[in-house]
Amino acid sequence: MISLVLLPISVIAGFIGSILGLGGGVIIVPVLTLGFGVDIRYAVAASLISIIATSSGAAASFLKDHLTNLRLAIVLEIGTVFGAMSGFLLSSSLKSSSLFLCFGGFLLFSSVMMFRQKKDPRAETNHPWSEKLGLNSKFPEKGEWIHYKVANVPFGLISMYVAGIFSALLGIGSGIFKMLAMDGAMKIPMKVSSATSNFMIGVTASASAGAYFLRGDIKPEIASPVALGIIIGAWIGARVMPKLNAAFIRKIFIVVMIIVGIQMIMKGLR
Repeated sequence: MISLVLLPISVIAGFIGSILGLGGGVIIVPVLTLGFGVDIRYAVAASLISIIATSSGAAASFLKDHLTNLRLAIVLEIGTVFGAMSGFLLSSSLKSSSLFLCFGGFLLFSSVMMFRQKKDPRAETNHPWSEKLGLNSKFPEKGEWIHYKVANVPFGLISMYVAGIFSALLGIGSGIFKMLAMDGAMKIPMKVSSATSNFMIGVTASASAGAYFLRGDIKPEIASPVALGIIIGAWIGARVMPKLNAAFIRKIFIVVMIIVGIQMIMKGLR
């Protein structure tokens, strides 16, 4: 019965996740824990599987639309993979209430940071590492190519390490943190940040999902409908996202994080 209910919810989560670069985990974990009473560790494990599905469903379409910065994604994944391994080692020593509070607090912090950023940022100059690695690129918008530069690459790598830790702990794909780092610190356009995050979250989740599987935390009756729904929703979202403007994406992003963050904190306090 739970599988039939989870499938349409997962489609919606995949749609939102692919548009915002979140991976769907930010929706699925609260739904499973708050709505169905699933233990947060099982919810995190199922979410990691869905994140891999989201990345697979949306990344190909974003690459085709020339929105994903593939070279930047490969560089930043160095930080996220090491962070994911560190996060898994921490997960066994934390209580469920701590995970809820950590999840909720992180979402509220993220929403505040996104709200403070009033416009789509653009770096004026490349960071020296960006120049050497050729990380600057371009993307299509309204029939023309928009060129952009990449700033603050070292801070981006450090942020990705922290993002990897959150991914393994909370099963969220760490898309939120990646979006904040690329959008705010590295001054990359919002659409490119979202598409590149979608490409990266699958690799990040894979680094910790295998460990959760070996520990027996992945339940097929939960993970299977979630993954299927996420794939469908991510494909739809990938087709729609290029037609949306960055300001609209940012507003959805902030609203989703505030609502879910408050709910998770209340759950942790109880």
